[in-house]
Amino acid sequence: MSGTRFEHKTALITGGASGIGLAMARRFGAAGARVAILDRDGKALAAAGKSLRAEGIDVMEVECDVTSEKGAAKAVGAVIKRFGGIDLLANNAGITQRSLCADTTAAVYRKVMDVNFFGSVHCTLPALASLIERRGTIVVTTSIAGIAPLYGRTGYSASKHALHGFFESLRTELAGHGVKVLMLCPSFTATNLQKSALDGRGGINTGERGIPGGEDTPEHVASEVFRAVAAGKRILVLSRTGKMSYFLARFWPALYERIMTKKIRPEFSR
Repeated sequence: MSGTRFEHKTALITGGASGIGLAMARRFGAAGARVAILDRDGKALAAAGKSLRAEGIDVMEVECDVTSEKGAAKAVGAVIKRFGGIDLLANNAGITQRSLCADTTAAVYRKVMDVNFFGSVHCTLPALASLIERRGTIVVTTSIAGIAPLYGRTGYSASKHALHGFFESLRTELAGHGVKVLMLCPSFTATNLQKSALDGRGGINTGERGIPGGEDTPEHVASEVFRAVAAGKRILVLSRTGKMSYFLARFWPALYERIMTKKIRPEFSR
């Protein structure tokens, strides 16, 4: 694959100040893309921009809370104005929740959906015309939890399932326009996401969590995303644990549920 495949193209990445988002910005930027990173954390955003710029990447930092429809539209518009359009939109911003359903308020579920689902919708709608014009690609960071059950994460899983429903349906509408949609399904990955995991009352869950199969790295995820986008893939399931979960949940769901529950449930009984 040519290292300059994305030269003169623009990648807009939400949640771009850290973790998988920053790693994607670095990987696509290294391949010649102009990169716009959106994040609500202004300090982390400035630091990420400085780091990327030091590596010779043309980067634009935009402070944005994706739960705001107007804010997201303004941010996307600013990126299009500066770079002329968007070739790749990576809907990566997200939060997680770790709590049993019986201990979780509706407000927590609503917050998770606002960020993970509606945040992606808010950024996609104003970018659609440009993506169609440029026959671009949408990358959606979902999770194994978006295609299989996950104990103690009903809200997180629901938001990720919703992303699959929305973007896989959107793919059918955009196919005739040459726009591709990649559903990224990483397994456990070493990012800051878990440090802000919500508990059932909306606070931060500081308890230990189970990590069956260990954690992937953001850099490896970003590298695989880069290759998947270049190849025009529709779905990317990562890690041995993730692939095993995907196939078990699809073909032997009861077995998957037993294995997954046995591994995850202990974190809620400590």
